[in-house]
Amino acid sequence: MCVPKRCGWCGSDPDYVKYHDTEWGIPVHDDVKLFEALILEMFEAGLSWITILRKREAFRSAFDGFDVDAVCGYGEDKINSLMQNAGIVRSRRKIESAIANARAFRSIRHEFGSFDAYIWSFTGCGSIPDGGASSDALCERVCIDMRSRGMKFLGVVTVRSYLQAIGVINAHERGCYLYAGEN
Repeated sequence: MCVPKRCGWCGSDPDYVKYHDTEWGIPVHDDVKLFEALILEMFEAGLSWITILRKREAFRSAFDGFDVDAVCGYGEDKINSLMQNAGIVRSRRKIESAIANARAFRSIRHEFGSFDAYIWSFTGCGSIPDGGASSDALCERVCIDMRSRGMKFLGVVTVRSYLQAIGVINAHERGCYLYAGEN
C-alpha cells in the first residue's frame, strides 16, 4: 500500500494522521467550526496539540457543541462546573478567556455578517502561503485586531496556529500531498 507523504509534524499517530488528512489547513468557512478551532487553539497554548485533539470530544460536550451564544451566557456556576470537568483542560484563565472570546466572536459576527467574512477578509478571501514576511505580518495584524475587539489569551503564535489550522495560511510542507500546487 502506498502511503502519501505528509507534513513532518504529523508522524504516524493515527489521531494526527486523521486530523492532518481531513482538517488541518483545509479552508474553513463555517462559523461553528471557526469558533471551535479558535477555542481549541487557545486552550492548546503551553500544551501539545495531541493533548487537545484527544480531549476534543470532551471540549465539544463541555462547551455546548461550541455554540457561541450558549458560551456567551456562561456565568460563575458554569465556570465552576468546567473547572471540575476532568475531560478538558481545567484552567480558569483559559475558561474565562473562552467566554470573553465567544462574546467578541459574536460581536464580530454581528459587525461582519459572519466570523468567516471577518477572518478571511485579512487575505482577500484566499489562502496565502506560509513563510516570509507576508504571513508574519498577517499573524501580527490579525492578533492585534482580535485583541482590540476583546479576544483574550491569544498571542501571535496561537493566531498563526489558528490561521494554519483553518487554511487561511497554507502551511503544508513542500512534498506533502496536500501542499498547494503539487496535486
